[in-house]
Amino acid sequence: MAHGGHCVVRLADGDDAGRVVFVRHAIPGERVEVVVTEGTDGDKFWRADAVDVLTASADRVTAPCPVAGPGLCGGCDFQHVSLDRQRELKAAVVAEQLRRLAGLDVSVVVQRVPGDEAGLRWRTRTRFAHLPDGRRAMSRHRSHELVPVDDCLIAVPGAEEPPLAESVTAGGETHVFAVPADGFWQVHPGAPTVLVETVLDLLAPQPGERVLDLYAGVGLFAAFLAGRVGPDRVVAVEGHPRAARDAHANLPRGVRVVRGDVGRVLATALDEPFDLVVLDPPREGARRAVVEQVVDRAPRAVAYVACDPAALARDVAVFAEHGYALGELRAFDLFPMTHHVECVALLTRG
Repeated sequence: MAHGGHCVVRLADGDDAGRVVFVRHAIPGERVEVVVTEGTDGDKFWRADAVDVLTASADRVTAPCPVAGPGLCGGCDFQHVSLDRQRELKAAVVAEQLRRLAGLDVSVVVQRVPGDEAGLRWRTRTRFAHLPDGRRAMSRHRSHELVPVDDCLIAVPGAEEPPLAESVTAGGETHVFAVPADGFWQVHPGAPTVLVETVLDLLAPQPGERVLDLYAGVGLFAAFLAGRVGPDRVVAVEGHPRAARDAHANLPRGVRVVRGDVGRVLATALDEPFDLVVLDPPREGARRAVVEQVVDRAPRAVAYVACDPAALARDVAVFAEHGYALGELRAFDLFPMTHHVECVALLTRG
């Protein structure tokens, strides 16, 4: 299984022998008939859909959603795979990215998170397209073509109108966060609690330690860290203007919120030492410039929250160049029925 939810196929014979084809809707070990959806003779690889299963995996199941499959809704990659096998495939992808990009041999287990119904009804924020007749729709994979979707089975009822305030309990504390309807918030109902508790457990913050929360969003991690080290010991940096304003409102008095691009802020300010850093970057990762600014603050530990295993692995490799080793990795199935996986990595000096 490749990063991105595709099976890797190498054609065995004919003029295209050896060509790589990335195939959706298959499971490693199956024998399938595929239809090429993208690719010409001059391309390095092709894309394809498995349209007929000749030899099925024991882990193949009937997709619960009628619009999950070749040529249909592009939202779910793994509805044809049993939940246990989905998590094994995700774990294998995370391990492969760390091995290939960071040179690390890490055993990975993807954990279930409470809050879904057998992998369904977990998405609390969903945007639909609409057809000319008003019906709700989703896009086909890598296409602007729309597929009618009467009921998205991974969405909770009312996901089109998410709450404007979210309550989170973790580590014996409860905080309420204002979140705009179009703002970022973890979409699995169990995600905020499990991520906060994981970050607190890995970092083990102590009273008086200084904490830098980067890509802080509306203040999820900063709020709970402030309760452990003291509000005046936490600095949160967020680039999105609306999220930074919400963080000001959400966080306890004393927490400093800095609005601005993380890379530019670290290059020009906050150059004093910090004991702990939380990194929760967008999908492309923190990247070298930000990682080098982080290690320049000499934290004793960094908690890196990652939604993309390849970006995480690249950044872990940069941390290693500067003496920070991957101490622990935890992975969570926050996006069942899709190829996506969330990881929290602990990086420590020495």
